Amino acid sequence: MSTTRSRTLTLVAVGGFAGANARWALGVVLTRLFGAGAAVSLLPTLAANVTGAFALGVVLTVAASGRLREPTKAIAATGFLSSYTTYSTFAVESALAGTPALLAGNVIANYALGFAGAIVGRLVARRLLDSSGGAAA
Repeated sequence: MSTTRSRTLTLVAVGGFAGANARWALGVVLTRLFGAGAAVSLLPTLAANVTGAFALGVVLTVAASGRLREPTKAIAATGFLSSYTTYSTFAVESALAGTPALLAGNVIANYALGFAGAIVGRLVARRLLDSSGGAAA
């Protein structure tokens, strides 16, 4: 395996470790804040997916501008955000939501707010890029 490939693999693994732990911590904090219950149990995954979509919108927009180096993109997008957001948990939680209304609400909220988060993230990144002549990260 080449040095570059090994380095990228390490960056993705470190980012993945951090993202998974951030996702777990978010779930702990939100559960402590809002308690238990069918609807509340869906909140940590929704929050992770929406904030992750926002962050990915920022990262990929900055990367597309040429101001983000590949190693930074690997650790942030492929590593951290891929572990932080969680489609599989969203799918299972939706399937087990208990009522058709809660299932539909969870699906609609994840997709609508996820898309909104990604769009807002891209807009924020573009605005930041336009206002600064910053160097690549």
